[in-house]
Amino acid sequence: MQNLPSPAQPLKIGTRGSPLALWQAHEVRRCLMAAFDLPETAFEICVIKVMGDQILDKALKDIGGKGLFTREIEEALLDGGIDIAVHSMKDMPTVQPGGLILDCYLPREDVRDAFVSPHVARLADLPQGAVVGSSSLRRRAQLRLKRPDLQLVEFRGNVQTRMKKLNDGVAVATFLAMAGLNRLGMAHMARSAIETEDMLPAVAQGAIGVERRLGDTNTASLLAAIHDIPTGHRLAAERAMLARLDGSCETPIAGLATLEGDTLHLRGEILRPDGSESITGQRTGPVADAAALGTALADELLGKAPDGFFSWR
Repeated sequence: MQNLPSPAQPLKIGTRGSPLALWQAHEVRRCLMAAFDLPETAFEICVIKVMGDQILDKALKDIGGKGLFTREIEEALLDGGIDIAVHSMKDMPTVQPGGLILDCYLPREDVRDAFVSPHVARLADLPQGAVVGSSSLRRRAQLRLKRPDLQLVEFRGNVQTRMKKLNDGVAVATFLAMAGLNRLGMAHMARSAIETEDMLPAVAQGAIGVERRLGDTNTASLLAAIHDIPTGHRLAAERAMLARLDGSCETPIAGLATLEGDTLHLRGEILRPDGSESITGQRTGPVADAAALGTALADELLGKAPDGFFSWR
C-alpha cells in the first residue's frame, strides 16, 4: 500500500536556492499536491547550496562542469537528508551516481533561447564588435559561428544577477532560456525568442527532472503520477545523444527532439569551441526507439568530426 506524505512525515524536496530553482521545486510540490489531494504542509522544501552557485567569477569549465550544480544535492539524496531532488535537466550529467535514478519529468516548457538586451531588439541588430555576455559554451560557439565580430565575455549567475550586469553595462546583450523567463513571469525581459532553426538549444532545455533513490518504490509510485511521458521520450533521445558524445559543460553540443504522434524527430549539432565549424545531423524514427536514435545520431556526428574537433587548442 502506498504511503502518502503528511504534515507529520513530509516529503523532503531538495533544490538549489535560486528563484528559478525554487519555482521548480514549488511546481513539483504543486503537482504532487494536486495528484494526491495533499496539503502544502505534507512537503518540505530543502534548499541546498551547490558549488556552482557559490563560485560565480570563473568559467564552469575551470571549476568542474555540470556536476557543480548537482553534487551536493545528490549527496543529500543518497544520505537520506532529502527524499527527492528537483533539477533543471539541461544542467544534469548524463550519468547519475550509483543508487540514484531520474525517471520523472514535468511537461516541457519553451525550448528556445531568449535574446535579452536593454537597447537592441534582435541578435541580427547587434552592432559590429558588440560585447555579449554568456557562460554557455554552446551559445558562445554558436555566436562565434554566426557573428565572429562579437566580443564574448563570461556571464554567470541567476536571471536577476545577469539582468543587473546588463543594466550596469558589462555587456549589451545576453541569452537566457525562455523557459526560465516564462516560469518566473519575466517573459517580457526577452526582446525576442530565437527560433530553433537559428540556434539549436541545449539538450533538455526547458525540462524539469525529479531524481530519487533507486530502491525507493514508494516515492517512485508518487512520481509516476506526475511524470510527463512525451517529455520523457524526447529527453531519452536527447540525453542518449549527449551521453555518446560525452557531453559536459566543456563541450559545445546542441540537440532537440520533437514528437509527431508516435514518430520522433531528433536534430543534433556539435561545434568547435572557437565557433569555426559546426557539424549537424538529424534522425527520425519510432518513439519506442528514442534512445537508439540519439545514440545513432551521435555516432553520425562523431563520424563526421575530424580528430581534435573539440580541442581548445
